[in-house]
Amino acid sequence: MRRAHFKFSWIVPLLLAPQLLVIFTFFYWPSAQALYWAFTLEQPWGGGNTWVGFDNFRKVLSDPYYWGSVRVSVIYALATTALAMGMALTLALFVDRQLAGYRVWRIGIIWPYAVAAPAVGLAFQFVFNPGAGIFSYINTISPGWWDLSKYPWQAVTAIVIAGAWKQVAYSFIFFLAALQSIPRSLTEAAAMDGARPLRRMIDLQLPLLTPTFFFLLVINITDSFTDSFGIVDTLTGGGPFRATDLMVYKIYSDGFRGFDYSGAAAQSIILMCLVMALTFIQFRYIERRVHYT
Repeated sequence: MRRAHFKFSWIVPLLLAPQLLVIFTFFYWPSAQALYWAFTLEQPWGGGNTWVGFDNFRKVLSDPYYWGSVRVSVIYALATTALAMGMALTLALFVDRQLAGYRVWRIGIIWPYAVAAPAVGLAFQFVFNPGAGIFSYINTISPGWWDLSKYPWQAVTAIVIAGAWKQVAYSFIFFLAALQSIPRSLTEAAAMDGARPLRRMIDLQLPLLTPTFFFLLVINITDSFTDSFGIVDTLTGGGPFRATDLMVYKIYSDGFRGFDYSGAAAQSIILMCLVMALTFIQFRYIERRVHYT
């Protein structure tokens, strides 16, 4: 095996220094600060802090609104992941069969991955607008029936659809790559045996896609908990009646609007622990059903 050899030993740390500096500045340092703030009482406008131990966590866990944000976050994560992966798999199966116009559809489906979450929320704000968007036609049939600012279930549905739309492109890329890695001889042999496309998908393709399923399940659930702020902020603002006040959005609203920096830091630590626990559960109990060979 070939290895890279540097004439001067100082070149290696010099090349690694920019990346390590970025990671330390934007990841490790903020995480350490959040961990410290979670155990102290920070003043809103500076002026020192007071060590309070686990009081911030007790306050957060005794807040009924916080448990409401946990509940809606779990619903959002599961619904978004299921919808995004289902749509991505369906689209990947159609593209893999090389139906008419599949090259155009393949490029068009990938584009949404480059759209930022706030832009997605802003776009769907126009789509779901009760007065001017596509869904406004519902109100022409039944006046006042569709309004995100009045009905919590509609607001939750809206952020789930927007979040799933954003994640479809990422899942589609991996599903399509996994489908194209399946030897054509297997699908052709199944077709010659009389298996129709649906039967080939269930008995042949889906079992071979389990590693991709597991990978996307972990990534999409983690992304649903951590990258949903932009969609909620621009689409619903956490309303109506805190119906879409996800955990990541509550951290922002309590910290930057309520100036409760310590409580927001405690919530961020809880969110991090929740994501780690969910990831552990997936690797512990779901990965055993994955067949890599």
